[in-house]
Amino acid sequence: MPVTVSRDKWILYKHTCSYEMIKAVALDVKNSCKTDISDLERHRMQERLTALDLYKTRNPEERPLDSINHRINTLEFWMFGYEYKSGGEKKFIFSPLGNLFLKYIADEQKLRKIFIAMMFAMQFPHPANGTSHTFKLYPFRLVFKLLTDKRLNGTLYNYEEELLLPFVKEVTPESYERLVNEILELRKLTDEELVRRFQSDEHTYVNTVYEWEYYTQSLLSQVGVINKIAGETLCKLYHPSKTGTGSAPTGRKATKGSITINSSCKRFIEDMLESYSCFDRPLNLRDPERLTIDCIKEVYSFYPETLLREIGEPFELSRLLELPKLIEEYSNNPANGTAYLFEDVLAKGFDMFWNVEVVKRGGAGHTDIECLYITKRKKFAVESKSSAYKLLGINAGRLREQREEIGGEYTIVVTSRYVPATLRDIKDCPIVILLASTFAEYLYNHIFHGVRDMDYADFDSIINDNLGRDISKLISAMTLEKFAANS
Repeated sequence: MPVTVSRDKWILYKHTCSYEMIKAVALDVKNSCKTDISDLERHRMQERLTALDLYKTRNPEERPLDSINHRINTLEFWMFGYEYKSGGEKKFIFSPLGNLFLKYIADEQKLRKIFIAMMFAMQFPHPANGTSHTFKLYPFRLVFKLLTDKRLNGTLYNYEEELLLPFVKEVTPESYERLVNEILELRKLTDEELVRRFQSDEHTYVNTVYEWEYYTQSLLSQVGVINKIAGETLCKLYHPSKTGTGSAPTGRKATKGSITINSSCKRFIEDMLESYSCFDRPLNLRDPERLTIDCIKEVYSFYPETLLREIGEPFELSRLLELPKLIEEYSNNPANGTAYLFEDVLAKGFDMFWNVEVVKRGGAGHTDIECLYITKRKKFAVESKSSAYKLLGINAGRLREQREEIGGEYTIVVTSRYVPATLRDIKDCPIVILLASTFAEYLYNHIFHGVRDMDYADFDSIINDNLGRDISKLISAMTLEKFAANS
């Protein structure tokens, strides 16, 4: 009997393989649960999905919520959006791609390409998935890279997905070449040799088979991203029996099936790989210099211009959502004056308020951006603070001089991250800090939901009540209150 071994691997979500279920749940969360996904509302969701023949429970009398919770978790896994606790309640906020998916819910060709973009956005570590943080890669970018590699004839066999890919922890040009060679060597093995490989670590491989062949592969075939080619059974693998139950172990069939890219998607996938490489380094969700929620927002903010060009969608949102990344990019290239490009983007952001006039100033001794809050006839200053690392401090005296020059009442400092001691620099001063990711999230949600009459009144009220502080959490809570669904 082979020794049972459990190894770290990719965890692919396995609670639904129904594309129609995913679409129905996304629509339900967006439309029927705008203000409440309490337990009561989740039960109502069960009833609505049951009426559509999309939901059945094993224990209808008990009305368990596990299955509905899994459905919502599925949305998080496939990058439709994320849950965030605010004011004691969990809220679900749709990602840019999640909102775009719902916008084109009746257009299957566009949906297929939006779903592919979601797959490009998915990284390990994943904000809503238990895959170990030792994995640092974009899993489906790797899958697509292999499927477009001529040496592999545009094909990946199930046993390659199950014996090799789930254990890849990072992807570099060198490790990629080694992986291709491993795949080519695996293809030389006889069926008996493949069976021995599966049985050598049955506890682990039964899970890779279950997650890939029974769920992920089936879902991607329904979406129309891949062609699923059936193959003969290699062997049957068994999950360990639960101690004390006396029940027989559950078996899963490992087959010699394979996948190829759907021809209607191939060119688009190749275009996406040109801009979003499998060799890119994913975001560190445990970055000690950033709040976890800000990392999560950035992961879900993926909104590629390659997709927007493909489906004829305007680029405006994409460029706004690049705001946090642009800060770091520009700060690493000061010789070319890229910091000023960030000031330009920031000025456009504040200009979106219907009752704020914006003038970009900059230069020695001047504030970066001068703003007039028209409704109350008062001015304020905006300072862009880009840094390759955390913002180490704020010169409150210099900001005071810049405010005096324009007659401004307060200064908003926009940055990607800062050391905690920075807050001491602005204590009791008419200065607030606003994280770029939070501001980008606020702008994005207003634009996507068609709220063009953005009123600066809420910002001004929060700032006046919190001078000398970081207002990011308050602005984020306001955004969630307006656009998120309770969960």
